[in-house]
Amino acid sequence: MIPNYNKNVFKQIFIDHWSEFQQMNPRYKTEYYDKTIKKMLGCGDPENGFISYRYLHCGEVKKIPFSCKSSFCLSCAKIYTDEWVDYISGALFTGMRYRHVVLTVPEQFRKWFYHNPQLLSKLMKSGHAFFQDVVSYWLKEQVDVGSVVVLQTAGRSGNFNPHLHILCTNGGMRRDGRFKEFGFIDFNLLHLKWQYHLLKMLRENVKVPKIKEEIDKCWREYPHGLVAYLEKGDIPKGGKGLARYLAKYVVSPPISLRRIIKYDGKKARYWYNDHTTGRRIEEEVDALTFIGRMVQHILPKGFQRIRYYGLHVTCRASRIRKELKDLLEFTYEPVAGTYQVMGSSYRNRIKKSFGIDPLLCPKCGDEMEFEGIWHPKYGWIVDNFDSFFVDEPEIGGRDGERGPVGSAVWSTESVVQL
Repeated sequence: MIPNYNKNVFKQIFIDHWSEFQQMNPRYKTEYYDKTIKKMLGCGDPENGFISYRYLHCGEVKKIPFSCKSSFCLSCAKIYTDEWVDYISGALFTGMRYRHVVLTVPEQFRKWFYHNPQLLSKLMKSGHAFFQDVVSYWLKEQVDVGSVVVLQTAGRSGNFNPHLHILCTNGGMRRDGRFKEFGFIDFNLLHLKWQYHLLKMLRENVKVPKIKEEIDKCWREYPHGLVAYLEKGDIPKGGKGLARYLAKYVVSPPISLRRIIKYDGKKARYWYNDHTTGRRIEEEVDALTFIGRMVQHILPKGFQRIRYYGLHVTCRASRIRKELKDLLEFTYEPVAGTYQVMGSSYRNRIKKSFGIDPLLCPKCGDEMEFEGIWHPKYGWIVDNFDSFFVDEPEIGGRDGERGPVGSAVWSTESVVQL
């Protein structure tokens, strides 16, 4: 059954108040933010393009509008997640044991990251340096580790709370080319090492006198270090659990549609589970505050929310992958099927989520045939119209004309993946 919530309520809040919000917050009055919001608002609108299917026996036509596939679009969160699952699953080393580390930033330092987004890159780099330091210290020798560092900026309530999720190799490569694993690591070491690396980075990159005072205060207030949590045991194995485990941190929007309770044109009410108590908390804020809580998580243009370090650096990964494959055959048995992920086509997503096949005609039960793609700029760029008797104006093109048959080098198979 399809969830019973208003899929357009999130869009409506922005339709009603985005211009007003920009006037009150000049920081967001840029072409980049306008394009991001426009892309989200246009998601699912046939005016922005669609795929057309036809049922041969009854003549019914079905149009599937393009989705924007943006991480900021709540309707596309599922699509975005599926694509990331495919992407991440191909980046991890087959058979490698991974550990999950969460690194937090104290509240008094978060404003520096909000006002200086470039610091977020430094934060991610510090996350890898921390892990490299911890593993080498614990193993009592210098090793080269691999890490996939993921930045998350949203807290449970939608507040700005930058923190890192690191998927890291359970050990490191020694200088002699052998891989050495670690088991238990003292949590006290994690806390103190993360405090050192975070404060060192802030001291070197924030050129404001006040930062020294805040750093000194942090050393006094947190004598045992900052929160750095290492998941006990291995993270999920088998199937696509491993890839999805990481993907949910990468693509999770600041809020989901099901958490928006109501919107009356002026105020929005939503809920979240409190991290400390685990209880559900409902909060009602004016629309401008709601928009502010959402758009503050749109990262700068070109910013990579997920980055690879050490053994996972792109230029090294293929070589390391081969070396590890040969090495791991003699250490422990790889997990079969860990990175086998189901395709993320429109048809598969609907069938998995709602248990229905969207390509079966609701009238006659036959499977519909791919007919063509309409693009707002190029018109009909892929079509099978010669196979049909077309006498309906809406199929002939938005302006009564079609683009040339075969004007795009897309196959029917790839088109269904859009």
